[in-house]
Amino acid sequence: MEKTGFIWMNGEMKKWDDAKVHVLSHALHYGSGVFEGIRFYKTPQGPAVFRLQDHIKRFFYSFGVFKKDGLPYTQQQIEAAVVELVKTNKVDEGYIRPLMFFGYGELGLYNYKKCEVNVAIALWPWARYLGSHAVSLKVSKYIRLHPQSVVSDAKICGYYVNSILASIDAKENGFDEALLLDYEGNIAEGPGENLFIIK
Repeated sequence: MEKTGFIWMNGEMKKWDDAKVHVLSHALHYGSGVFEGIRFYKTPQGPAVFRLQDHIKRFFYSFGVFKKDGLPYTQQQIEAAVVELVKTNKVDEGYIRPLMFFGYGELGLYNYKKCEVNVAIALWPWARYLGSHAVSLKVSKYIRLHPQSVVSDAKICGYYVNSILASIDAKENGFDEALLLDYEGNIAEGPGENLFIIK
């Protein structure tokens, strides 16, 4: 990972190596956080963030699954923080990772409401995730999480353990990536990608 100068964390620009959390943060133990993956691109007018408002809207929707009142920032403040971070780091294009998670407070599955809410935004140069060549896919032995087990349209950190397992299975069997089916055997998604069919 290519470091950049600063990470926006809880309202402050912190040097990359100084953006840290406590080892007893709730999200580290239970996956109680949400994230977005946002691309930004070099243009003649400067860096352009792809669909920033849509991403941050989903970011807040996802965190809303936890039914926590009194969030420390508004959507507009997070959008402004993303723009500020791009300008501060002087990176032309790459990847932006907003992360909102339950930090230090108490452990226990329902005790998350007693934990502080942390928000961090990092960015770094990152080329195409799967490169520019055709990729070989393995139909995974793991399926996409059942829609009655989780809120499936929320990007919750803990869900991605399923994707890690699918990626391990694919890579260790000589494939570039996994293809996950749903509980009915339909094509669903990649571990970290959407799937599009062009007819």
